[in-house]
Amino acid sequence: MFLTPSAPARWPALLFLYLAIALLPACSLLRSAPDAAQGSGHEAFALDIEAGDAQIRDYLAQHMALQRFRQLPDLQAQELARLLGAADDDARGLLATLGYFSPDITITLHDNPTPARDQPARSVQVRVLPGPRTHIAGVDLAVTGDGASAPDLAHRQAQLRRDWSLPPGAPFTQEGWDAAKTQGLRSLQARRYPTARILDSRADVDADRAQADLSVHYNSGPAYRFGLLQIRGGERYGSVGTSRIARLPTGEDYSQARLLDAQQRLAASGYYDAVFLTLDTEHGDPQAAPVIAQVRDAPLQKLVFGVGFSTDTGARLTMDHIHNRLPGLAWRAVSKVSLDRERRLLSTDWTGLPAANGWRWFTGAQLQREVTGSFDVDSTRLRAGRTQNGDHIDRSYFLQHDTAKSSDVGAPPSSSALSAHYGWTGRYFNNNTAPTRGWGLAGELGVGSTLRPTREPFLRAQLRWQSFIGLGQVDMGGNLRRNSRLALRLEGGAVLARAGADIPVTQLFLTGGDTTVRGYGYRSIGARISNGELFGGRYMAVGSVEWQSPITVRGNRTDFESAIFIDAGAVADKPGDLSPRVGVGAGLRWHSPVGPLQADLGYGLQSHALRLHLRLGYTF
Repeated sequence: MFLTPSAPARWPALLFLYLAIALLPACSLLRSAPDAAQGSGHEAFALDIEAGDAQIRDYLAQHMALQRFRQLPDLQAQELARLLGAADDDARGLLATLGYFSPDITITLHDNPTPARDQPARSVQVRVLPGPRTHIAGVDLAVTGDGASAPDLAHRQAQLRRDWSLPPGAPFTQEGWDAAKTQGLRSLQARRYPTARILDSRADVDADRAQADLSVHYNSGPAYRFGLLQIRGGERYGSVGTSRIARLPTGEDYSQARLLDAQQRLAASGYYDAVFLTLDTEHGDPQAAPVIAQVRDAPLQKLVFGVGFSTDTGARLTMDHIHNRLPGLAWRAVSKVSLDRERRLLSTDWTGLPAANGWRWFTGAQLQREVTGSFDVDSTRLRAGRTQNGDHIDRSYFLQHDTAKSSDVGAPPSSSALSAHYGWTGRYFNNNTAPTRGWGLAGELGVGSTLRPTREPFLRAQLRWQSFIGLGQVDMGGNLRRNSRLALRLEGGAVLARAGADIPVTQLFLTGGDTTVRGYGYRSIGARISNGELFGGRYMAVGSVEWQSPITVRGNRTDFESAIFIDAGAVADKPGDLSPRVGVGAGLRWHSPVGPLQADLGYGLQSHALRLHLRLGYTF
């Protein structure tokens, strides 16, 4: 083919025609490609497994070696014969892991000379009569170690026997046997004996009697105690400051839980980007084993922007500035700007490193405009004092100055107050971020005086209580059981002062919303002033009863729970005027990777309104 300059408009069409003619053979190959691919997708044989138990059938169908060769269309007859010869031993081995040691297995190969389209020409049928399932007849557990630890080892051995997950009478499975041994070893390693190991383990199976005798011999190794904390990697705060934040119980018996608690305290302090604590079991005296803390300092300053949403306050924008070591003071400062539908907030909180006794100084300032009842209130708060955070108990005492004013018509007059407060919080939950049992109690007592418009003494008290009570277990499958439970909550508060005293609204009470009385708006339950508007009250009482139960889907465990609740709350300026607002409803809980997510639909019996409440995380 020749192209001339006199025909520039035609040469693309001619070139296209040339390519089409050249590619016709390739197109014919492409047309036949699906048929070829379809043919290559034919199975070498069909596998049919017959067993009386669906669990056995599904298990064999998933794990038998024959499954790996079904997709080979060119599988030769002699290769298939070899596979069938090994299939019996393969099936018996798989059944043994489920506790069936005397099965009757028949494997048959069928040829189909005229198979239907897309059907293999051969089929393999596996018929299984599993026979009796093996059960545990006896368990022999022994723990040996240093003679000086004999009394404790005897106690730990008895504890292992109580907690053993394959007791006599339970069906034997290889998975359960491995899990039981590992669980016993981890329980030893979790406290005092981090180098414990399994010396010997044996499962003696009597296939004729369908019984198994189990024996495990553990060696505890030496008992360990916490030594000094050795810091590696951190430079800004020094070993003394880091040790005071970690609060590692030096000199006490090793506990994996307490080591993880110390690691969590360092990680949550904000001073470090990465923290990893390990017990050094290779060097030194086990009675004073050093703990290695590998840390990486967080940036000296950080600016964090955030976007959030709450059914109480709507969309939220935040900006946090963090300075981990203020010049000349060496304190940590967290300054925040927050904007949402109900509130405009500007705050800064400064905190020092803890002293040897765990107490640390703190101070803070806050400027806020918030919808409070029926009014927009501008308020300020200055606070300074000391705080101490323990394993279960937090304490604090501080001085606080409050001001509050509103330019709305009918609002109470501007006021200010100076008060001294003491706060105490005790947490005895199994998990402080996602508790399922335990209890917590918190109280705060303040004594002060109003400063404007007149000076009047007052006393403020507030008490909170939360408890989770188990109601029995729900079998989730896979040797996992979860408790259904009652979640009980009570909260009360009172401000005692002369009837005419103008207390800043920041010291008064309002309730209602996601975390208090569901079925009502955020802080929509308060006291009524003379013109009928809603405002903070001097007395508050809140209670809640919630039933929580895990959810299974077709017998499979999930990370979801259901909840049914009834909440009640009241706020008034006189105890006799407390009139409860009641909300009822149901909800869903999800144990998400970032914390518990709570979605509730509540109906207010007095407000006659249905509200959706969403909440991420748990705090007490």
